[in-house]
Amino acid sequence: MRFLTSLIFIGVLATAANSDVTSRNGGPSNSQMLSKGSDGGVDGVAFFRPVLSGVLYRSGFKGGDKGRTGLSNAQRETLCDEGFSAGFYADFGKNTEYGRTSCGNGSFDYQNARSSRPGNVMAAIHEVIEDPGKGPVLVHCMWGVHSSGALSAMALVQFCGWTEERAKEYWNDARNGAPCSGGCDQWIDSKFSNFSVDPSLKISGEQQAAICPK
Repeated sequence: MRFLTSLIFIGVLATAANSDVTSRNGGPSNSQMLSKGSDGGVDGVAFFRPVLSGVLYRSGFKGGDKGRTGLSNAQRETLCDEGFSAGFYADFGKNTEYGRTSCGNGSFDYQNARSSRPGNVMAAIHEVIEDPGKGPVLVHCMWGVHSSGALSAMALVQFCGWTEERAKEYWNDARNGAPCSGGCDQWIDSKFSNFSVDPSLKISGEQQAAICPK
């Protein structure tokens, strides 16, 4: 009986965590940012992790996305229902049909992105920060470790005042030991070489306190 009660309690916690993606509750913990086991309540998703509470999440696909087709209609509808307003497929979606998915809670705008050209992703994140009624953004890539992590690291520099060094350490810790073509230091350095903080996207200290990591 005690074992069954524990399972029910864990299930309730998992459900609550998945349904609370819009809450700006003071920022995720380090363990939440590096968690390896969550799918965010979306079938087929892997490494679903918070970056900025209620504003930005990241993920990949279980087993990768070998067809480069991106999120399915069912996955987009689930994300829309959970409150997400936008999603970006970083670097790999060459066979993906992008567009807007409507649901009872609003709509989910699915777009492509490049980790070497992060401007449109940063602008979308800023729009969500400035509008508390707008649902969060999901950034994903094929596996959920390299490109989605790079854009997430840049967001931490842009919106939370992290140093580039700290952001790169986060990226490295969150890539789960996955290899990088040409070496991992060189890979992430090349991405950050095309990134700089945009003063027009500056946010307040109060906003940072609500969303940035603890």
